[in-house]
Amino acid sequence: MTAYDNDNPFAKILRGELPAHKVYEDAESFAFMDIMPRGDGHCLVIPTRPARNLIDADAASLAAVISTVQKVGRAAVKAFKADGLTIQQFNEPAGGQVVFHLHFHVLPRFDGVALRPHTGEMEKPEVLAENARRIREALESGAA
Repeated sequence: MTAYDNDNPFAKILRGELPAHKVYEDAESFAFMDIMPRGDGHCLVIPTRPARNLIDADAASLAAVISTVQKVGRAAVKAFKADGLTIQQFNEPAGGQVVFHLHFHVLPRFDGVALRPHTGEMEKPEVLAENARRIREALESGAA
């Protein structure tokens, strides 16, 4: 397996070198909007410590991240009045991983609405900012 790359996009977001629409942050995890969302409210949760994927993450970091996935997932469901929630996580190219920093996709889901295809098209920043605000507001109101 390949070593962790400190110059991956998510490491750069954590260092403030790339922008992100932050949803939640604590000492162990960071949640932000996916810039190419497959549905309304699609966000990502990553550990603050370097980890290429689930296979090489340490147990403590993984436990903290999954706790944040649950917290953000609950808030996203509330914020978007979703009917359900999909959590996705990919490992290595053969498993579908594209960015090599451990991350979980948190996708609010709606009855009868398919996920949009991953086209590579970026969402408008103002839409991402509004979606992040909605999830943060749900977190602040105690959704998690």
